[in-house]
Amino acid sequence: MEKVVLAFSSGLDTSVCIKLLQEKYNLEVITACVDVGQPENEVERSATVAHEIGVSKHYTVDAKQEFAENFIFKAIKANAVYEGYPLSTALARPLIAMKIVEIAQNEGAVAISHGCTGKGNDQFRFESTIRSSSDNQIIAPVRDLNLTRSEEIEYAKKHNIPLPVFSNYSIDENLWGRSIEGDILEDPMVEMPEEAFNWTKSSTDAPDEPLKLEIEFKEGVPVALDGKKLDPVEMIKECNRIAGSHGIGRIDIMEDRIIGLKSRENYETPGAVLIITAHKALEQIVFTRDELKFTANVSQTYSELIYNGLWHEPLREDLDCLIDHMQKRVFGIVRVRLHKGNLRIIGRKSPFSLYQEQAVSFEDKETDQREIVGMIKNYGIQAACYQNICKKE
Repeated sequence: MEKVVLAFSSGLDTSVCIKLLQEKYNLEVITACVDVGQPENEVERSATVAHEIGVSKHYTVDAKQEFAENFIFKAIKANAVYEGYPLSTALARPLIAMKIVEIAQNEGAVAISHGCTGKGNDQFRFESTIRSSSDNQIIAPVRDLNLTRSEEIEYAKKHNIPLPVFSNYSIDENLWGRSIEGDILEDPMVEMPEEAFNWTKSSTDAPDEPLKLEIEFKEGVPVALDGKKLDPVEMIKECNRIAGSHGIGRIDIMEDRIIGLKSRENYETPGAVLIITAHKALEQIVFTRDELKFTANVSQTYSELIYNGLWHEPLREDLDCLIDHMQKRVFGIVRVRLHKGNLRIIGRKSPFSLYQEQAVSFEDKETDQREIVGMIKNYGIQAACYQNICKKE
């Protein structure tokens, strides 16, 4: 019997996929759960459920450190924000797909499978990565059989497939963020219920006393909090905990999916909002005006590549080279103030700072103010010519 490796989360879609791959496709199913920071109980449940349903083998791959160092840190340096929110789910998908490909190659599998539907973004993200790194056939049972959620539930009950604890929402979680969608949230006028949040406190319940925090950056990535050095995973977790406890990182947007549908999405990205906000503040003091203008365009392009599932696009690698070169100067410390959902930059310093306090001071006497007159006379000369011509008409 030929083998297929299924990217497995133990949710409804992927649980149903195991039995479908066995019954409809006559394949030996190997499952793999790639741990990129989802809850530990979900990782453990994946192994248990996979064996209960009857797979031949299950893999659990701890990829948290790799995700933090090789994906999240790249996103920080690029200020990867798509339509107003730091990318989290999209950022993890290429890594998950790459690990699945490795297992498929080691197992000699003929196919790779996922549980994506035909309406979402993840089918693009998984399949573009798989096709760029392997020749395996791709099978998406839920999409290929055009199954509805109610049909999946009925199939699961018929085959005694253990289902996860029922939730009104579709939730995806990793080190960098948590997304919540579906059910009543599909109505853009329905407010996100407080019980749906998990990483963040409401501004009402956040501490009454503000917190001041210093984040140290080295070559564009965070390395210490209030002077305490932390490894990448610890850094991200601690920033999530601190910022979330102060009500930072709740985002409610109308998002444009790859296929063109608009989707109402809610995110909790406390650590990402904290770190990227501080990172941008540090860039403001070390980059020139033209560099800052250019990095805004780079950030948008980089974010769209990630969102659209094009991690292996050569342009992304080209941009990484540019970004890494620029980030060599992004050293320093940023001081922030967190208070009841508000995040404010209150200080920044860097050995590469272009800020000259003496030059901008109102008490500066060394710079002769009269020397600027010649520049001002020619400033806006084309606009002046245009206005004079219009007045004559």
